[in-house]
Amino acid sequence: MKISQTKRNKSDKYDSRDVERLQQDDKWVENYLIWRHDVVDDTLKMIDESFQWRKEYTVNDLTESVLPKWLFENGALFLHGYDKEGYKLFWFRVKHHTRDPKQQLEKKKLVAFWLEHYAKRDHGKPLTVVFDMAETGISHIDLDFVRFIVNCFTDYYPNFLTKIVIFEMPWIMNAAFKIVKGWLGPDAISMLKFTNKNDVQEYISGEYLPPHMGGTDSFKYSYPPLVDDDFQTPLCENGPITSEDEHESKEEIDVDTKETGELNEEQNLNQKKVSNSEEQISKSEETDKTEIKPKNAKKALSTFKGPLLHISPAEELYFGSKETGEKKCLIVLTNVTKNIVAFKVRTTAPEKYRVKPSNSSCEPGTSLDIIVSLHGGFAASLQDRFLIMAAEMDQSSGAGVPELTQFWKEVPRTKVMEHRLRCHVIESSKPSSLTLKENAFNIPAKTNEDLHLQLTHLLQINKRLQEQIDRCLWFQQLSVVLSLLSVTVVAFCFYLAYTQRS
Repeated sequence: MKISQTKRNKSDKYDSRDVERLQQDDKWVENYLIWRHDVVDDTLKMIDESFQWRKEYTVNDLTESVLPKWLFENGALFLHGYDKEGYKLFWFRVKHHTRDPKQQLEKKKLVAFWLEHYAKRDHGKPLTVVFDMAETGISHIDLDFVRFIVNCFTDYYPNFLTKIVIFEMPWIMNAAFKIVKGWLGPDAISMLKFTNKNDVQEYISGEYLPPHMGGTDSFKYSYPPLVDDDFQTPLCENGPITSEDEHESKEEIDVDTKETGELNEEQNLNQKKVSNSEEQISKSEETDKTEIKPKNAKKALSTFKGPLLHISPAEELYFGSKETGEKKCLIVLTNVTKNIVAFKVRTTAPEKYRVKPSNSSCEPGTSLDIIVSLHGGFAASLQDRFLIMAAEMDQSSGAGVPELTQFWKEVPRTKVMEHRLRCHVIESSKPSSLTLKENAFNIPAKTNEDLHLQLTHLLQINKRLQEQIDRCLWFQQLSVVLSLLSVTVVAFCFYLAYTQRS
């Protein structure tokens, strides 16, 4: 109620798009509450300040074309790789930054651009910030700019920071970072991780660290295009199954399909529309004749509703650990347009995954199953990502292999819908229902984030109950005091009456 009142009273200070999002996005509100420890007044203050900041910096309108090209070419700020917990890395290569008051506003807008770009793309999943301070000195110290980056996470992007990894900070900057600690506040100080070449891999594995940090990542920043995840075509994307391991996977999928069908019949679940497999084969050689798809798979409870495709699950693919041996997941695509939608699936770990089909099309109003399976002895990782790209095709266009290849060469990037999925590894011996072997229904299990949100709700309820109990105890104590006073007054009256008679 207070939030709604604040929005009405100060709507002129905010971007209407932010106000609309606040009304519709419960997760965003929840993040503000979490970041301010469920203190409503502090939460309202943060919303007010962050919304004013977002309007001042025109955050919703920041695009590549708005910002100067040299900012991106400089390579001081970019997103690349993941830490050991699967959080995206936001790099600040300090040696590429120079102090210049005339350029400060544009550089700050670049920070806002990257944060907003990632927040919208990965649904607000938190970031790990890396200050790479190798080869830096006094000339690179810019406390105003560092403070702006810190304030973005403490004041403007709620619950968006996991840790700040500072690599090889020169001793001359110790005094400067004592000031930074004061800006972070007591809660965020624990997020600071000072590292060097010997211990930085406690937080980031070598595959995402450059050689000068002791890693093996051969990534070299360049622009254009905009730096993104290194998505590639997955292994054996649509070809025939040849290896022994692949034959076993096919048989397991077949068994799972039968079990799922029986379970669906018992529960009388609604069957979704499935494109005719022969029709898919005639359109594209990408669908293998020997492959058997789960035909009665129910959509996951979590669904991303895009303009062209609805995608289930919405955010995460659940795999078992190497010990549990669960290697397959199901993605369900539903075409919500009146045209054929071409799609392709790419991954950051092409050597580990087989995706069938990974490059095909979906008829209007129909659903299509994509099977994602781990290859050989590989295990899923929290750092692994999948990218689903989709675009509408003209009805007159064919949907065979040559037509799809030509289509993807010609389609403008502005007309391509993109959606990313991350991997979640189930460590328990009884894996989540999202693994295809256990249950093709693809129903998501409770993640740590879900449990955290539930815990937050329980804490809020507990806090309210505690306040009610405190009020009850206060009233009880007040009642006892008043009762004692009443008894004392009555006793005193009897005493006066007795003495007067005597």
